[in-house]
Amino acid sequence: MRATVMHGAGDVRIETVPDAGLIEPTDALVTITRACICGSDLWPYRTMPQDEAGNRMGHEFIGRVEAVGADVTTVKPGDLVVAPFAYSDGTCVFCHEGLHTSCLHGGFWGRNGVDGGQGEAARIPLADGTLVALPVGEDDALMPSLLTLSDVMGTGHHAAVSAGVEPGKTAAVIGDGAVGLCAVIAARRLGAERIILLGRHPDRIALAREFGATDVVSERGEEAVERVRELTGGLGAHSVLECVGMEESLLTALGIARPGGAVGRVGLPQGQSIPAAMMTFYYNVTVGGGVAPARAYIEELLPDVLEGRIEPGRVFDMTVDLDGVPDGYRAMNDRESIKVMVNP
Repeated sequence: MRATVMHGAGDVRIETVPDAGLIEPTDALVTITRACICGSDLWPYRTMPQDEAGNRMGHEFIGRVEAVGADVTTVKPGDLVVAPFAYSDGTCVFCHEGLHTSCLHGGFWGRNGVDGGQGEAARIPLADGTLVALPVGEDDALMPSLLTLSDVMGTGHHAAVSAGVEPGKTAAVIGDGAVGLCAVIAARRLGAERIILLGRHPDRIALAREFGATDVVSERGEEAVERVRELTGGLGAHSVLECVGMEESLLTALGIARPGGAVGRVGLPQGQSIPAAMMTFYYNVTVGGGVAPARAYIEELLPDVLEGRIEPGRVFDMTVDLDGVPDGYRAMNDRESIKVMVNP
């Protein structure tokens, strides 16, 4: 079968790899019908040392079940399913606590011999705990929004939950990428009265306003902090959703959180420490978040997608086939696209 393999910074190839197939009785075999490129995929795209063996890529996908192992009971051949960006058994102590990304028996796509999502098919370990069947056809108009449940909508929601977004309060979202835009949706969905987007790209700002952003701050650094403080009467935001992962963005998040507020960070960290320790200590600012347990949120968010109350699929502004994946990486890296959908 064909799949995406990254061999180094800027070096993404579509290669023939071993066919996916069942190995364990808890596996399912899925033909991938939709996938996408994630903002987190751009970090290795920019920095990965050259490696001839390469890494299998992709962790967001929807597919059709072709076969299941003897122990699989929750999905069957013919089902259309969404796979969150980590697989999990659904039965361990952490899964029961809603932290599927810490599953004692789980893992991540494209690692340790597990298939990636940017390819023609994938073996799904722990299928019963991982996959969620979708009550629609493969070509349903809702497919882009359903695909976001594999990662970015769940990640934006995790930022909002971690930051304690509540009705009537002020939320600030740092980052106008796909996760940041989904975080705007999530903040509005949880009832935030005011949503301040920190972003600089006109097309993304326009979409954020349609999603519910009430204010936009395009400054950066200290100027951004000052501007948010002005908008909030000098107090800062109750909830800050940090969706970038750079040290500067985290410093901004901590700087605009009001005393007693909270920061939910979901941007993949590019630093090794959390800055501004004294400030957050004296202002009683809670810093939470982390890798989003997307599987925990799918059943909660799915009805809102199916009934059209939220439309996170609008973050996709480019579609490619499998051969177009390398150009999709380039387009996202060059900020020509917010998020690229792959139709294998």
